[in-house]
Amino acid sequence: MHSDLPPLTWLRAFEAAARTLSFTNAASELYVTQAAVSKHVKSLELHLRQPLFIRHPRSLQLTKSGEAYLPKVQDALERLAIGTREVFGRRQTEALTLRCAVSFAAAWLAPRLPEYLDLNPGISIRVISSVWSDPFDKDAFDLDIQYGTGDWLGFTSHRLTHETITPLCAPDLAARLPLLNPQDLRHHRLLHVLGYQEGWGIWLSAAGARLVDPGQGLQLDNSLTAFEIAAQGGGVALGRSSLAQRDLANGRLVAPFALAVPIEEAFHLLQPEAAKGHPDAAGFVQWIMSRARQADQRLVVSAAAAASGSETGGRA
Repeated sequence: MHSDLPPLTWLRAFEAAARTLSFTNAASELYVTQAAVSKHVKSLELHLRQPLFIRHPRSLQLTKSGEAYLPKVQDALERLAIGTREVFGRRQTEALTLRCAVSFAAAWLAPRLPEYLDLNPGISIRVISSVWSDPFDKDAFDLDIQYGTGDWLGFTSHRLTHETITPLCAPDLAARLPLLNPQDLRHHRLLHVLGYQEGWGIWLSAAGARLVDPGQGLQLDNSLTAFEIAAQGGGVALGRSSLAQRDLANGRLVAPFALAVPIEEAFHLLQPEAAKGHPDAAGFVQWIMSRARQADQRLVVSAAAAASGSETGGRA
């Protein structure tokens, strides 16, 4: 039926060599030798009875036939890959791929992930950090951790955190420029993180700090940068409870006021509803949800202790 169809190994070698214009780079990409790539391409040229490359001493150049053939081959390979994924899903041996908001990946997931790997030594996992909530590519990722209200069309959403917000600063900042009550924030640079719907305006309103301009200060694209600038004395960050625990525990940041305001937004683990799930996804979801519950319980205990301290002299 397809007697004129060249072998797939020849086509893959041609596509990689044509895209990179290098037999060496194509060999590295395909995990074969340069000689093997050269042989596959030569066999394809003999099969087609047309040269596909002009071979210079140190470079390759596509012939007109090669230029015309390349997009056809790429389209065919892509269609074959898509069809295979649609019918069979991902290979059992492929790594579970998690996309994760960069601040959450560094502050919350990274300290806990080694435990998951120790408990599951045969499982391979890949974590890709993101700053902005770009569209989810189900062919590239299995799971996603994003910040928001939990309403994502086409996904099953598992809430991981319950957030409160409170100002954070370097330990010596209050000594240099007093923070005796929330109104004193008008003398400080406020650090804002883009993408959060609930921010300084909500906390300042709850604190009754009407003299403070909630829009003044520095705009940043992630909490890690905001915390670092705050730790260097460059301003006051508005910390979310799930992200701030490590810096509070090691003393790099302090909370000058006892008021922690609950908010609706939180980090959520997302699973695509339509895509066939990775075989390791269910176990990872179960593990991370159990760790999220533990973290929430510790935050409740910590908040109760802080409230008790504020009643005996803590600042409001």
